[in-house]
Amino acid sequence: MNWIGIDIGKLYCQVCEIAASGDIWEARVRTQRDRLEVVLRERGHARVLLESATESEWIARVLEAMGHEVIVADPNYAPMYSQRTRRIKTDRRDARALADACRLGAYRPAHRTTDARRSVRSLIGVRENLVRTRTRSIQLIRALLAREGLRPRTGHADTFVTRALELTVPAAVRDAMEPLLQVLGSVNAQVTALDARLEHLAEEDSAARRLMTVPGVGPVIALAFVATIDRVDRFRNAHQLESYLGLVPREWSLSEVQRRGAITKAGNKRVRWLLVQAARAVARTPTRLTTRPLWEWTDRLSRRRTGRVAIVALARRLAGILFAMWRDGTDFDVARVGRPAARSV
Repeated sequence: MNWIGIDIGKLYCQVCEIAASGDIWEARVRTQRDRLEVVLRERGHARVLLESATESEWIARVLEAMGHEVIVADPNYAPMYSQRTRRIKTDRRDARALADACRLGAYRPAHRTTDARRSVRSLIGVRENLVRTRTRSIQLIRALLAREGLRPRTGHADTFVTRALELTVPAAVRDAMEPLLQVLGSVNAQVTALDARLEHLAEEDSAARRLMTVPGVGPVIALAFVATIDRVDRFRNAHQLESYLGLVPREWSLSEVQRRGAITKAGNKRVRWLLVQAARAVARTPTRLTTRPLWEWTDRLSRRRTGRVAIVALARRLAGILFAMWRDGTDFDVARVGRPAARSV
């Protein structure tokens, strides 16, 4: 068995192979499918270690098609680079460190999401970018109107173009707004089409359909959660999943001193943000019977801390509720939402 470490770069990959005899072979290869196939096909069967990155999945599949055993590793696992000096960092040293980690088994495999989940995540990412584009365009149009003392009626973003055209606007301002209004019309159509597609995907996915029974959780949040977690059995309990999503506080503890700070913000940023938006939706509906226990718990916490801390805490609790529902195969039941269990330290 030979061991190979590959440091993936945007233009080039640095490859280091350690043979069973101890011989070391190194190469610098363009990050292209055909070049990787030419260089690595002639190498014998090997175990290959890659860092989890944007391009790691397609590279892993190319190597697996050639018969290599591929491991995509978590780059945050410190022991993987224990053999590398911190004073000098180069691609060559990183590849050598990966090869050594592969040989020693000093790595933590990262989860490789299935193709179906990756496709859903791509759709949600495209929708998010379109919504951000729409928001920036609306903000700029509002600024142009505000300079003339004009303000459109309140309403949903879908109807902003109609509301903006209702105003009597000077010709110069209308000419400046015209390109943005055309962009908004196209973006609104694309967002509507994506929303319909995501809603259809959510209805076909049993896990997402079950998670949508939680108040404040719609197709986008449910699909983003399911596509990111991929397999609920990867996590032992809800707290481990909350930590994976970066919703637990940082901690600096020593002896009898315990200090906790803001949340770690590790893991998927999009899912964390969406859970916070779901928490805000719950916090805005105190009279809704299905969310009353959660609202009361958040209200009590906000009185002791701050509103922002309470919202993030509710987002963390929602993540735990979604995890338990998916794991147990149950729908949301407000009667089961009680006081959170105390965690042992």
